Amino acid sequence: MTQPRTVSNWNLPNLLTTLRIVMVPFFGWALLHDGGDSVLWRTVAFAIFAAAMITDKIDGDIARARNLVTDFGKIADPIADKAITGMAFIALSVVGDVWWWVTILVLLREWSVTLLRLSVLKDVVLAASQSGKIKTTLQAAALGALCLPLRQVEGALETPGLVVFYLSQVLLAGAVAMTMWSGYEFFRDVRRQRALARD
Repeated sequence: MTQPRTVSNWNLPNLLTTLRIVMVPFFGWALLHDGGDSVLWRTVAFAIFAAAMITDKIDGDIARARNLVTDFGKIADPIADKAITGMAFIALSVVGDVWWWVTILVLLREWSVTLLRLSVLKDVVLAASQSGKIKTTLQAAALGALCLPLRQVEGALETPGLVVFYLSQVLLAGAVAMTMWSGYEFFRDVRRQRALARD
């Protein structure tokens, strides 16, 4: 009888996930350096955020392609995602680029869904919804752009910077709308799954 293959936690996808978690405090420090007014450090913060988003895609693809999915990865991956985006929301609110009520609303939704996935729904499989994927893309694009020193640059870049800043705010509004909608869909699907389990 063939024994089930045991996947070690010591693999490349888990290493990338751990790296994303380690990036979080450095990202926050870079974004908040000099009150968020440093062109250099905000550019560094953008680079860290972009690297985190890219490795998020890469580690998932590698884990599935090479059959390296582990329990550690299932738990750590969403935590890493929410940690880096959560830090972005909080830091951008601290420097005045995102309203605090937006940050609080989004973080309440994100962490409630994540905690529910990791606890109550361990034995329930809910595929990622299309709205959830759109939400993730919009959040990454809006937060990434807002990390840039769009209102700190001067001279020829000042006007383009302001244009991109306000376009990013529009993008963020779309991200918030999709965050709330995908959250509604998630809790709706949870209720349906529980109803089916009782029948």
